[in-house]
Amino acid sequence: MGLIEHIKLLKERGELVEITTPVSTELEITEIVDRVSKSENLNKALLFKNTNTSFPVLINMYGSSKRMALALGYNTLEEAGQYVEDLMKNLMEMGGEKNFWEKLKILFSLKELASYIPKHTKGKAQCQQNIMQSPDLNLLPILKLWPNDGGHFITLPIVHTKDPLTGKRNVGMYRMQVFDAKTTGMHWHMHKGGAEHFRRYKEAGIKKMPVAVALGGDPVYAYVASAPLPDEVDEYILAGVLRKQSVKLVKCLTQDIEVPADVDIVIEGYIDTEEELVAEGPFGDHTGYYSLVDFFPRFHVTAITYADSAVYPATVVGIPPQEDKYIADATGKIFLPLFKYSMMPEITDWHMPYFGVAHNLVIASVTTRFPGHAMKIAHTFWGAGQMSFNKVLVLVDSEIEPSDYRQILKLLANMDLPDRIRFGEGILDILDHASSCKAIGGKMLIDLTQLTPADINDFEMKQVANHIWLQESTGIAICYTKQQEDLEKLVKDILVQTENIKFAILVEGDFFDGDYQMLLWYVLANCEISRDVKRIGGVLVIDGRATGKSNYMGKWPKPALSNESTIKKVDEKWKEYGFDKFIASPSRKLISFFDADSAYKEVDSV
Repeated sequence: MGLIEHIKLLKERGELVEITTPVSTELEITEIVDRVSKSENLNKALLFKNTNTSFPVLINMYGSSKRMALALGYNTLEEAGQYVEDLMKNLMEMGGEKNFWEKLKILFSLKELASYIPKHTKGKAQCQQNIMQSPDLNLLPILKLWPNDGGHFITLPIVHTKDPLTGKRNVGMYRMQVFDAKTTGMHWHMHKGGAEHFRRYKEAGIKKMPVAVALGGDPVYAYVASAPLPDEVDEYILAGVLRKQSVKLVKCLTQDIEVPADVDIVIEGYIDTEEELVAEGPFGDHTGYYSLVDFFPRFHVTAITYADSAVYPATVVGIPPQEDKYIADATGKIFLPLFKYSMMPEITDWHMPYFGVAHNLVIASVTTRFPGHAMKIAHTFWGAGQMSFNKVLVLVDSEIEPSDYRQILKLLANMDLPDRIRFGEGILDILDHASSCKAIGGKMLIDLTQLTPADINDFEMKQVANHIWLQESTGIAICYTKQQEDLEKLVKDILVQTENIKFAILVEGDFFDGDYQMLLWYVLANCEISRDVKRIGGVLVIDGRATGKSNYMGKWPKPALSNESTIKKVDEKWKEYGFDKFIASPSRKLISFFDADSAYKEVDSV
């Protein structure tokens, strides 16, 4: 299914709003999408038809559980997960002495699954119906998302590279900042497949590394490009398995590399491995904060081709929830069976809350059988692919639903603090701005297995002093303070209110309005476990403040927020877009507290 067909499906299902009024690709589209994606009632895919270019923009097509399932070809995400679960069960029933990956190769040699392996086509493909005489990125409706972004960014690119020695393909998703008509940055992190291919080209002394960037086509392509697949698995095999049909590939015109024949737009080019890395950023990222300037390879465009009916796909990332919440939900459902059967038979289910932005918080239902079993499970998590970026891991018994937050609070209320908290260290997401050492930091396990939930129903957070809120039944305190005061004194102030406190969470300023999820987003993003979590008496103090960190000096990112002029512009044009009900800007309630005038603030160590 190509993008045009998918747009028709979204329209048929009542999941699409078409906007014909002229819109700017600079900030305006982002502000509209941010309002819609955070709305319970008006959360739809958006097709902007008037972008001052020849291409409409489709955005938020993955932005709900229903639309995410439709993008993969299923009615529900649970249905997609069950399909993969059944495949894994068949795999394990093969028996024999072969390991998991050997069995996987055998599974794909079977007739049915062999038909899902990518196939090669000859001749001109749909994505090559039009060729720009002089390739110019400025002719595409590439977005500038947030006011302090370094420029316009391609946010949904399907980036194709191949190993220079084996020819093995990698399909990844790495944002691309546009520098001029024919060059962009290529923001691949050190842990990613594209970065590994770049290192291999450089080590082999090969000057030009071919790269092809596909946009659009079957929505499953962008999903598999973002999926945390093991190196042994071709992304387009997963696409074929999910869709139950093979992906048809065509060779690019100017580069020796292949892309799906039915994508909408292809940007062909290369990276010069001898060229100096180029400054890229800032960018309002999926963490909700700006990722700051860093250095990455420069991508040189050699050709741009596109289909007759090409649509430019994009996504907005920023303070959650955004479209990527549902992409993460799909990954949880699809990859749980793979994780379970390949390395962790103890796991029953897992949940990655959107306010944990995939890596910062994972809650998993597991079966434990012996002392220390929870630690064994934690270390498996912290050594497994992209799950190794996890910062806080909460484990509950297999019969507990990991997304049932009230049940988890009841378990916390019966938890004996010293015995149930364990710490570790390891790699972190490179975008984790709180880390004192880039991409390395502390990890925390909260072990709630083999506990009886407390018999409580009152979860109200009560303000007991100007700067202290208590949820006494669960033993949680929230403290507002900008001062780098004596933490022991602060804990004593809390204990004056009640002795039943286990967790003291420190934040700056009184922006808490009962939205616990936003509070946890803020704290998890700004907390480095090994530096900012301390035991003081019987209280675990979690410092989620963004100032005065010990062992940290430099630029501290700010949240990505719309500015006043963009908010006002969208307010005034709201009826023109065709929406019946007004949605206020999500940036409005935070802009005065966080200040949107720059991407970062300078932070001094204490």
